[in-house]
Amino acid sequence: MESKEKSLFLFGINSVREKLRASPAQVLEVLMATGRRGISLRALDAEARRRGIAVRYLEAGRLDSLAEGAKHQGIVARVEMYPYHDFSALLRGLPRSAGHHWVLLLDGLNDPRNFGAVLRAAEGVGIEDVVIPTDRSVGVTPTVAKASAGAVHHLRICRVANLRRAILALKERGYWAVGLDAHAKDGVFDRAYPEKLAVVLGSEGLGIRPLIRQECDFLVSLPMRGKVDSLNVAVAGGIFLYELLRQKEQGSPRREPVGKNCVDKASEKCFK
Repeated sequence: MESKEKSLFLFGINSVREKLRASPAQVLEVLMATGRRGISLRALDAEARRRGIAVRYLEAGRLDSLAEGAKHQGIVARVEMYPYHDFSALLRGLPRSAGHHWVLLLDGLNDPRNFGAVLRAAEGVGIEDVVIPTDRSVGVTPTVAKASAGAVHHLRICRVANLRRAILALKERGYWAVGLDAHAKDGVFDRAYPEKLAVVLGSEGLGIRPLIRQECDFLVSLPMRGKVDSLNVAVAGGIFLYELLRQKEQGSPRREPVGKNCVDKASEKCFK
């Protein structure tokens, strides 16, 4: 959905609304379906005009074409290409003081709807920084933006050539790496998590790759009591992220890391 002018066509009420809120300077024009005048669309028309953004009305068929057949809800916005954040800048901006801070790393998600759903949950729990691989991973697309309900516009997403090195760089700055793995012995609700966390989620089918898994200080899984042995990555990731939020706001359960003096953070000696 990229034009010759290196722009993208976002579609959907939530996606366009959040883009107008988060980065209106990147919105080139707003295109709306002739004849549709619902409350939400009228509000977006007014918001775009208030910000000095051109609004044009087109036949719904034209919007269908721009959205490549996706459900656009009567609105499409032509915007600048997604501005990926620089990972070096992310590292420089990490908080030095005590307190909770989480960075989400996604190891090879390929489904744009799963990616968008994970981003929606991440933004919902207060995560601001997301890291994805440059290769073998879906990037930020209009479908991702719509699936995230516009949450993608409030996140700093970095693309890196080597996800393992990104994890190591975060660990060098005092972050613990925790991976969600369906085969891990420890459950997500049985661990107490450090304040500074690099949270790793794997791909839809393969999970976390072995090279990435071995860089995780510990792995946790979701309890499964039915006949199906795993959950969709977006569902599983959302549950895990909200457990982190619960612990942050209500306190921790039984086991917590002893501290950074531990030689082997993956060993049982690191937890009490």
